[in-house]
Amino acid sequence: MAPRPYWKGYLKLSLVSCPIALTPATSSSEKVSFRQVNKETGNRIRYKKVDSETDEEVSSDNIGKGYEVGKNEFLIMDDDELEAVELESTHTIEIDQFVPFTQIDRRYYDQPYYIVPNDEVGVEAFAVIREAMVGKGVAALGHVVMNKRERVIALEPHGKGLIGTTLHYAYEVRKAGDYFDDIPDVKIAPDMLKLAQHIVDEKAGEFEPESFVDHYEQAVVEILRKKQANIPLKKSAERSAAPKNVINLMDALRRSVANEKSAPKAAKPEKAAKGKKRVAGQGEMLLPISGKKKEAAKEAAKPAARRKAG
Repeated sequence: MAPRPYWKGYLKLSLVSCPIALTPATSSSEKVSFRQVNKETGNRIRYKKVDSETDEEVSSDNIGKGYEVGKNEFLIMDDDELEAVELESTHTIEIDQFVPFTQIDRRYYDQPYYIVPNDEVGVEAFAVIREAMVGKGVAALGHVVMNKRERVIALEPHGKGLIGTTLHYAYEVRKAGDYFDDIPDVKIAPDMLKLAQHIVDEKAGEFEPESFVDHYEQAVVEILRKKQANIPLKKSAERSAAPKNVINLMDALRRSVANEKSAPKAAKPEKAAKGKKRVAGQGEMLLPISGKKKEAAKEAAKPAARRKAG
């Protein structure tokens, strides 16, 4: 079942418009998450919102938004007053211009959304706008208000729908020169460059997101399983040493080429079983906690129990 839309409104191109719905194209709900707990009691930590001067707890009804105009001096704004800032982009994404895909600097990309028509009546208008972009190979730029902020959004055709990606404003993107200008110019020996390019060729492949593995996530899940089964865990002091600095770059490149030639080619990831939506490598993320899963937990704990018995 598809998640509920995050934003509903209209897509408008000149005098053509259609109702649309936006839903986030990414999710982090599959990742392992931790809660803050009291280590002595095992109970969750609960935070109270208190007045900074009186230390008294403040109810939700009395919590509002304040803009700091001076030290400890706030201009209090009600939600009704902020809602009065009515922009057309609050309910409508009006296409301002079309630009080639390749002209959009990837540094400006922020959050992607799936965009679909939200009414059967508007499907034809939606399809016309989408196919017009496909034919010209362009992305559309417009504005949309989300979370009481107006954002620039780039719309690109994607199958039967559109991908809308919010963009950062220029003042939000740091200048590359502030970081790259101090990197010294280096004259690279042709033989070194040739070896490096050979390694690049050996590692060439296709962009396959299904093959991405979150090794840290897998390691955390494994630690949680061991912890649940009372298996002793390694401490941070037992980590392997960091890689040594390269002394002879040419020698390191030659050895890298030799290693690439002898290393077996990585196998393509297996396709997930039909009906499963979890990312490859993360299907066993949740720990068993109820019903039949409790039996699995008992089975996982048996090796530890045998060790104690021995």
